[in-house]
Amino acid sequence: MDPVGLFCTGALLACGLYWFVCLLGPAEQKGKRAVDLSGGSISAEKVQDNYKQYWSFFRQPKEIETAEKVPDFVDTFYNLVTDIYEWGWGQSFHFSPSIRGKSHRDATRLHEEMAVDLIEVKPGDRVLDVGCGVGGPMRAIAAHSRANVVGITINEYQVNRARLHNKKAGLDSLCEVVCGNFLEMPFKDNTFDGAYSIEATCHAPKLEEVYAEVFRVLKPGSLYVSYEWVTTDRYRGDNPEHVEVIQGIERGDALPGLRNYKDIAEVAKKVGFEVVKEKDLAKPPALPWWTRLKMGRIAYWRNHILVTVLASIGIAPKGTVDVHEMLFKTADYLTRGGDSGIFSPMHMILLRKPQVPPTQS
Repeated sequence: MDPVGLFCTGALLACGLYWFVCLLGPAEQKGKRAVDLSGGSISAEKVQDNYKQYWSFFRQPKEIETAEKVPDFVDTFYNLVTDIYEWGWGQSFHFSPSIRGKSHRDATRLHEEMAVDLIEVKPGDRVLDVGCGVGGPMRAIAAHSRANVVGITINEYQVNRARLHNKKAGLDSLCEVVCGNFLEMPFKDNTFDGAYSIEATCHAPKLEEVYAEVFRVLKPGSLYVSYEWVTTDRYRGDNPEHVEVIQGIERGDALPGLRNYKDIAEVAKKVGFEVVKEKDLAKPPALPWWTRLKMGRIAYWRNHILVTVLASIGIAPKGTVDVHEMLFKTADYLTRGGDSGIFSPMHMILLRKPQVPPTQS
């Protein structure tokens, strides 16, 4: 091959490699590239050990019921997966119903805006995001409502990512992020004008504990909406396939245990909330939320090849391949749960903290 041909071939390969590594398959809102994948707050040499530690949690079922150990378990999970989520999925770590004629990004934004519309907050109100992740919903909600949104996440790496994204979006004056456990929130009683949680409270070992905390920090008369992960009326505990799917979702998403949809309202009433509305947003006429997972199978395989290459040459930490494979398998369980109708990630419940009763003279 002549020198010109050799140069052109080399340039083509270099451009192809750059395209594959840096441009192909980025998050919908580019905030993370494949070459920047990390283990969050976990040092690169300890990612694989932490992944093994994560899986050991499920080999001790009684540990899952030990509330004090769950926060560390969830924190480890989000250190392992945050970069991969952000790179391959986007900055909003949740699902939304597909909308005909709308992109996944638009459907996600509308799903988030609906949450803040339901709690009827006004510009300038103080709103709590219970389990904010890297703040995708927070930014959409702040931009839509002009409310002041305070997010809480247990993962310090996510706090730093959220603050970075808030500043880039020009929304840091409306968005505040706090590192903390939503079972013991560092906020005073009767502080917030409204609250929401989007597919976050499923990580709580006991739902009543997080609902009680939200109840405590809300002002009387204020509304709280939560999108809950639940098993539906189609789930059968004596069906081995159903059990396999639900356990696969639990293991792959750091869940102490999925709850039945019937339990949500009872827990809310137990801590003092009034139930205003309850609806499974995944049911028809909503279009299937899991089609995004099905459509992404090629991207998953492509990304897995890329992660494997990056890990093998030392750019991505050892253990990243295992984490990505776990998420790929979990996507299959989620798809099966959606297809069969035994699982929903968006059982919506709208709650109100009652007004303080008038004092007796």
